[in-house]
Amino acid sequence: MPVNSWTDAEPARKRSFALAFVTIFFSIFSLQLIDVARLYSANWDECHHLYDGYLILKQHDYRANAEVPPLIKITAALSILRLHPTLPLGTGTPQTENAFLAGRAFVFQNGGDRLLFPARLACMLFSLATALLVYAAGKRFFGVLAGVCALFLFVFDPNVLAHGTLISTDMGSACFLLASVYAFYRYSVQPSWRRLLLTGLFAGLGLVAKFTGGLIAPMLLLLSLTEGLRTRNMAVFARLSTASLAALACALLVLWAFYGFRYAPAPDALQLSPALGEYLASMPNPANAAKLALIARFHVLPQAYIWGLANTKHIEAEYTSYFFGHVYRHGPWQYFPVAFLIKSTLPLLLSLVFGSVLWVRAGRAYARQMVFLLVPVCVYFAVVTTSHFDIGARHLMPIYPFLYILAGSAAATLLRRGRGWAVLAIVLLLWQVFTTVRVSPNYMAYGNEAWGGPLQVRRYLSDANVDWGQQLKTVKQYLDQNHDSNCWFAYFPDGAVQPQDYGIHCHRLPTPSGLWWFHLPMEVPPQISGTVLISESDLEGVESGDGVLNPYAHFQTQKPVAILQDGIYVYQGSFSVPLASAWVDVRHSAELVQRGDLQQALTLAQQAATLAPESVRTQLQLADVLAQEKEWASAREHYRLAQENLLKHRPDLEQEELGPQIQHGIENTWLR
Repeated sequence: MPVNSWTDAEPARKRSFALAFVTIFFSIFSLQLIDVARLYSANWDECHHLYDGYLILKQHDYRANAEVPPLIKITAALSILRLHPTLPLGTGTPQTENAFLAGRAFVFQNGGDRLLFPARLACMLFSLATALLVYAAGKRFFGVLAGVCALFLFVFDPNVLAHGTLISTDMGSACFLLASVYAFYRYSVQPSWRRLLLTGLFAGLGLVAKFTGGLIAPMLLLLSLTEGLRTRNMAVFARLSTASLAALACALLVLWAFYGFRYAPAPDALQLSPALGEYLASMPNPANAAKLALIARFHVLPQAYIWGLANTKHIEAEYTSYFFGHVYRHGPWQYFPVAFLIKSTLPLLLSLVFGSVLWVRAGRAYARQMVFLLVPVCVYFAVVTTSHFDIGARHLMPIYPFLYILAGSAAATLLRRGRGWAVLAIVLLLWQVFTTVRVSPNYMAYGNEAWGGPLQVRRYLSDANVDWGQQLKTVKQYLDQNHDSNCWFAYFPDGAVQPQDYGIHCHRLPTPSGLWWFHLPMEVPPQISGTVLISESDLEGVESGDGVLNPYAHFQTQKPVAILQDGIYVYQGSFSVPLASAWVDVRHSAELVQRGDLQQALTLAQQAATLAPESVRTQLQLADVLAQEKEWASAREHYRLAQENLLKHRPDLEQEELGPQIQHGIENTWLR
């Protein structure tokens, strides 16, 4: 690879041009992020993150949302301290559910965007810092031109723009992972205690940004080993590995500092719910539970942090994954490699392909730089690919800054190789702008042209790849423009955020979370008419909770009259929704059983089973009510039907949740 012609020895005029370009790109990036912060409605996670951050700052209480480390939440909450928002009353619900319910109440009782907008601008700082790091590292590794090209590509990435200003952990994690590796690179080139402390500080901030920050430890140690092997000098390995351990010890101190150097999750001996011991005992993998119990025994980490680590394993076991039109209990290993190919821009992918050829030809000229860029990417990608937490390409965000530095070096090299190659580089750079501007501002649903573009992504991926519930402002605008008051809405995050929070007063259609977890009020007849709005995630049955049975599957064959923000599908007419109606009847029947009204509960259960005889839930609920009425033979028959439905449709999805209930019912009726 040729040496960059834009060196520090060049005239100041060239450096001034570079500074001008950086300033322009940085300004464009900021304006794009501010536009997203203004346009997007609250998504699944933002309200409870902000609520928990405020509790941490005001009450030093880490219990509300221990599933996520505190840094991003605290940063968001710092921006609203001056507004003196009021805290909602307790909901009396379990900890994880209360975080969503109280978080929603906290945000929307205090003005909605009055809290969300400044909090998002605060979180935007992590994206801006990452952009500067991309430029600085690109410049340090490959020269000024490479840094400028890397920054240009990065600030026009639709995935970065989609998540870069949200109150979520992805961009913060990306920022501090890159910062840690870059600081360690600077230390490896010219050791000093200041650079080592910076490495430890950034690594610690990575730990309190997201639990994947723990991957910084193997990255630093593997970088130390790789450098020792590359230089064929084990003294280098010894020095860098010792420095890595020192930096990680510093990182641990930073982590404890963010928890006030206190093991307990809250003052006055207030406990997490469920308590840590109980929560660890319920973990799907006993080996993971034993490791975390040992960490808890010796107070290596704060209790809330340990609880959060356990929560990630619970979620990994409980969440389903949507991949190529199929809902899996655990996503296949191909999920993240394919998601990367779909969600990444073609200019990035092509730049990496061209770059790989150029780097091979360059030999050892940039060997150290390539090690520090590729090792973190490989470690991170290997870990997420082998995990089962396959719900969104946003979890790949930490590798993108590294890849854009590589892509920037490829573009810079092409620009210097001659007119034809320079034209190719310019085409790639302009293509990056075009593909992003074309999807603007619907960045969340981005998919590159090779896969058909944004509206085709739902054929392969769902959830936060397309729909994180961020479209309510657009929905409100659409309904107002069409003067449409007769509407039905199946909204993906319903409960964590509700359409009425944005002035949308449609009839509620059931979603699994809204129905079974948040217990939202709803009445749904088997036949509905008017305007029907369905979140893409519900349209695809991402969390249907009834095997292959999806109450909105037949809408997939209907042509929508509109698609809002590439994630809300709008239909008009009369539609049959028997399974949706049956789900509501099942929920109401269970509530009546709890109140002792068995006769009415039986009527609703029979109605649900008639509407949706293929549903596991309807047959199970009818069997349970019949068992309560001591009609053993009839109950046994419907337990048998529930089991047949389970085996017929998707035992891999339902066996863990409903299978034991069915088996217990069968055994109980045979004993009578």
